[in-house]
Amino acid sequence: MRRIFFLLTLVLFSSVIKAQDPGKVLSSVFSEALTDRTAYNNLEYLCKNTKGRIDGAPITQKAVEFTRDALIKAGADSVWLQRVPVPHWVRGREKCSMSSSAGREDLAITALGLSVGTPEKGIKAGVVEVHNFDELEALGRKVVEGKIVFFNRPVDNTLINTFAGYGGAVDQRVRGASAAARLGAAAVIVRSVTQFLDNFPHTGVMHYDRDAKKIPAVAVSTMGADLLSKRLKEDQSLSVTLVSTCRNEPDTWSYNVIGEIRGSELPYEFITVGGHLDAWDTGEGAHDDGGGCIQAIEMIRLFKKLGIKPKRTVRAVMFMNEEISSTGGRTYADEAREKGEKEYAALESDRGVMSPRGFSFDTDGDRLDRLKSLAGYFAPFDIRDFEKGGGGSDISPLKSLGALQIGYIPDSQRYFSFHHCANDTFEQVNIRELQMGSAAIASLIYLIDRFDM
Repeated sequence: MRRIFFLLTLVLFSSVIKAQDPGKVLSSVFSEALTDRTAYNNLEYLCKNTKGRIDGAPITQKAVEFTRDALIKAGADSVWLQRVPVPHWVRGREKCSMSSSAGREDLAITALGLSVGTPEKGIKAGVVEVHNFDELEALGRKVVEGKIVFFNRPVDNTLINTFAGYGGAVDQRVRGASAAARLGAAAVIVRSVTQFLDNFPHTGVMHYDRDAKKIPAVAVSTMGADLLSKRLKEDQSLSVTLVSTCRNEPDTWSYNVIGEIRGSELPYEFITVGGHLDAWDTGEGAHDDGGGCIQAIEMIRLFKKLGIKPKRTVRAVMFMNEEISSTGGRTYADEAREKGEKEYAALESDRGVMSPRGFSFDTDGDRLDRLKSLAGYFAPFDIRDFEKGGGGSDISPLKSLGALQIGYIPDSQRYFSFHHCANDTFEQVNIRELQMGSAAIASLIYLIDRFDM
């Protein structure tokens, strides 16, 4: 009798939630998120106990197991792991010093992901500074051969959209080594791709072209870049000794972590919310992208705690290997395609967990207008930016399966002080900003599902 009463109560509570005014549901979501520390505690554990969770590293498995358990505790109806092929790049010793008329000075550097290493004793060579690929080509092989090419193009700080600034400078990190190698360069040093002047070198993936020799590639901090540029102007005979003993090991396996709430009316239509679990080994991966993963798990907890029963099946996914080659997102989409799943919508949180500003939607016409109309529900929470835009790299393969692409947009002005560097730690995350974002994401998914957006 007691069990029957409990079940009737649960059904009644779920019916009340469904019948409630959406604005009241959103208020309950934000109130619960902002008065609970589960997500913040989960992020702290992830950051402090799985630092170095770059693809292929043994510690990554601990992150997989922890997020799987967190999804179970959040109340997900089903939780499972999805096997993903991943690269295995290993960072080695790193040191860089320059010798000039000013004496010997060290520079803060970090190897770029997938770069080959130097010999154990390093490379000693002269340096040539360029700001773009045209300048490099103009110097020619006669000047470049045997030298270390220093790419020193700064991010354009006049751009209010910090991601646009990043996009305008990141090509030298990704393609600089091959461009320099074609002219006989011994190695490349790239200015960190950040708007901030600091002594944290910012890493990131680079790629080699098939027609170019593989040469070592490292990033130097922005303060180090300014100092190197200054010393070069004072002394053209300056030399740099670079040691970076990173290496590429054979590919291995890891996992996407998936948890879902089964849909009550349309269980074979799927809404995916996720972030990427891998992170560069120089930091703790709090903003990039541990926080995004924890927000997806928190969505599950909020739905369960408040008795919100989605019509469609809602999934939280911790994607593996976004930073290097995005096999996690492709594996997830490939399996969905094989199973014939109907992908309704997908949201990615991978821009840090600062205060939420809104969402971007990769659609137009009437559907975009309807999605923009949801902004009124978020105005009480000072979340106002509903705009046309992209989703994210991990969910992009789901577009071909029909999924609406949604990007979570937090305030971006501080993001690149954390991005890909040792400054990306748990201490840089504010609990209210994290949980405002969690509530915003859960609320948007609730509305899209309820109103068949």
